[in-house]
Amino acid sequence: MKFSVQSLYTWYRNLLRNPKYRWWVILGTLVYLASPIDIAPDFIPVVGQIDDVFLLTLLVSEVSGLVIEGWKARKGTVDSQATNDSKGSTSTASTIDVDAVSVK
Repeated sequence: MKFSVQSLYTWYRNLLRNPKYRWWVILGTLVYLASPIDIAPDFIPVVGQIDDVFLLTLLVSEVSGLVIEGWKARKGTVDSQATNDSKGSTSTASTIDVDAVSVK
């Protein structure tokens, strides 16, 4: 089995698709940031802030992911209700994926 950063990242993203684990990551990040115990103490000039910046980045990405998913889910239910009410019947919208190509 080959180890790579990409495989580790893929495993991590697949793990976080479960909302329960996402909430555990958010809770753990908040506890770690509030805790006076750090892996790298903050009094060390650069190294001390690296773990805090990494965890803040993790926290912001996970919270924003939850907010965006919630917004999309709410918008999807509102749009489907508006579509059903205006047309009187249920219709399914199809999406089209397009690959962008630069023209030069």
